[in-house]
Parts: sequence; structure tokens; C-alpha cells
Amino acid sequence: MEQLTGVEVRRIHVDKGYRGHSHTNKFRVWISGQTRRVTKTIRREMRRRAAVEPVIGHVKADHRMDRNYLKGRHGDRANAILAAAGYNFALLLRWFEALLRALIFILLASKTASQSA
Repeated sequence: MEQLTGVEVRRIHVDKGYRGHSHTNKFRVWISGQTRRVTKTIRREMRRRAAVEPVIGHVKADHRMDRNYLKGRHGDRANAILAAAGYNFALLLRWFEALLRALIFILLASKTASQSA
């Protein structure tokens, strides 16, 4: 990661299935459920990771992120962007569906109110 981004890694948050690493400083790796030497900042970062993890799972399962058919680094980037766009589009469709249901409900309620008057 450091070679790809050029930024030094300060902390790595992993799940309980993670075993071992080749990182030089062992105290920079934080395993979920760990209680020793956990500060408020690290706890907050762990909660953030726990919130993002289900989204990653849904994107992998529902938006073809499990297998990449595009070639090279640019293909990896394009695949990630397209999967995120598909996920966001699905969220947008659900929001529009809820909005449409609310509008129909309001129209039907006003129609029944005007007929009874």
C-alpha cells in the first residue's frame, strides 16, 4: 500500500480472520475486538471500518466486484468506479421508488378527501 500511494501507513484495521503480516511495527495493526492499547481515535476508526465492511460485501456480491474482467491497473480502477456507480444507482432507484409511493399516497388521499366532501 505504501508503494502504491506513497503515504506511510500509520494504522491497519483488520478483521479477526487476519493472521500475520510482514509489517515492521506490529502495534500498527489493529484487529477488530482488540481491547488492549485502544484509544478513542482507534475505536472510532474501528467503528468506521465496521460500517463500511457490509457495503464492500454488497458491492462484491451484487455489483460484479468479485471478478474483474478488465485488464491492468486502469481496468482495476474502472471496475471499482463502475461497481460504485452501480451501487449508488441502486440506492438512487430505491429512493425514487419511495418518493413515488409517497406521491401516489398523497394523491390518493387528496382524491378520496375531495370525493367525500
